Amino acid sequence: MYERLDATFHALSDPTRRAILARLAKGDASVLDLAEPFDMTQPAVSKHLKVLERAGLIARTRDAQRRPCHLEPQPLKQAADWLGTYREFWEASYSRLDEYLRELQPKEKPRDVKKTRNHRRAR
Repeated sequence: MYERLDATFHALSDPTRRAILARLAKGDASVLDLAEPFDMTQPAVSKHLKVLERAGLIARTRDAQRRPCHLEPQPLKQAADWLGTYREFWEASYSRLDEYLRELQPKEKPRDVKKTRNHRRAR
């Protein structure tokens, strides 16, 4: 399980690969379509696709001459689930911080309504 998780996080560590995944989340695309927004060669994009494919984040199919890529979301879900195990830790930490900040707040004294009214009249 951790090998797959390591491969997923490695693949996600690169902004180009994250952009490719974001594009594939909208639907299948060819290598040429995926390469279009980047200032890099098609072989460079293919290397990124191989990393994504090894991580199980994308799959390529054959459609006559085309080899469209599509998103395989399961490894992303596994990564999100793994990260989610730490959510409880962070929420507890934030709750403790909120409590501490409330303790630091000065206790407000009730305002003297009569002084406020008299002050307004004096103006």
